[in-house]
Order: sequence, then C-alpha cells, then structure tokens
Amino acid sequence: MQVSKDVRIAICGQAPGTKVYLSGKPFTDASGDRLREWMGVDDTIFYDAKKIAIVPMGFCFPGQTPKGADLPPRRECAAHWHDGLFPLLTKLDLVLLVGKYAIAHDLKGHEGLSDFAQRPLYEIVGNYKSFFSLNDASKGTPLYLPLPHPSWRNNHWLKKNLWFEEEYLPLLRKEVLKRL
Repeated sequence: MQVSKDVRIAICGQAPGTKVYLSGKPFTDASGDRLREWMGVDDTIFYDAKKIAIVPMGFCFPGQTPKGADLPPRRECAAHWHDGLFPLLTKLDLVLLVGKYAIAHDLKGHEGLSDFAQRPLYEIVGNYKSFFSLNDASKGTPLYLPLPHPSWRNNHWLKKNLWFEEEYLPLLRKEVLKRL
C-alpha cells in the first residue's frame, strides 16, 4: 500500500501475490511492469505516493488454490482497510480498478456504475466509453476506469480484444497524464 492525502490517482488492485508480498512493495512483478506500461508511467512516478495511491483490496497474500492461482482477497480486509481509506483521499479524481474483485467491490454503490459490478470482465472493460460518459466531475466524483488484471493469465483475453490496446490504453494514458 502507498497513499497520500493529496493524491489524485488511485490504483485499486486485488491483493499481493507471493513475489509482491515477499518484497513488501506493490506491483514488483511482471503484472506491475505491464500495469506501468498501460498507464504510461515509469517506476519513479508509479512509486511516488504523492502522485499515485496504491490501495489493494487486501494487504496480505491470501494464499493459492490447488491449481496455483491466487485466492481472492479476504472480504474482511477490504471492508476494514480499503473502504476506510477512500474517504480520506479528498483530492482523488481518477480510480483505476485492476481486476474483477476490485471492480466488483468498488463499483457497487456508485450511482450509474453499480450495474457494471457483477457483469463479466469483458463486458465491463468493453464498455469503457460508458465510464467516461458517466463521470461527472462537477459532482466531485472521481473517474472510475476498469482494467483487466495485468497478469499473464489474461494474455489470451488481451490477444482476443485488440481494441483494449489500440483504443482504450491511449485514453487511459491521457487521463493519467492529466493528473500527474
């Protein structure tokens, strides 16, 4: 986790994987490399707590399934830590929701966006234009943008959905750059 009360961008991920948990620093793995590439930022900017907050659903490694996939973040962690931090981030105006668990948790209860919370990932991310149009900066609400998890496990999804890299990522980078 990294956070500052004056930050304008927040990344809401799931929970640390084994490598990240052992390093003690978020996104210090191939997923982090890909996420920084998607955002168009380098390590210096990404790990500057005054520029980017990293607030996962869970702060501890939740373990693995018998097949080696990471377990979902523990529910009590998000309710206790994650939800308590956001009201303190009063200048926040861009929230990147990384992965299905973060998307489902952070969209529920948000006017105009909660309908997306339980849809399949391809449908949520595929409707990225709706997220831009539903944002109302005059109300002081942040722009929420959903992202697939940058894990290698989603390489098939990325290859199948070329629009993500061609159309969505340039818009994402523009939004990130505006707030740095």
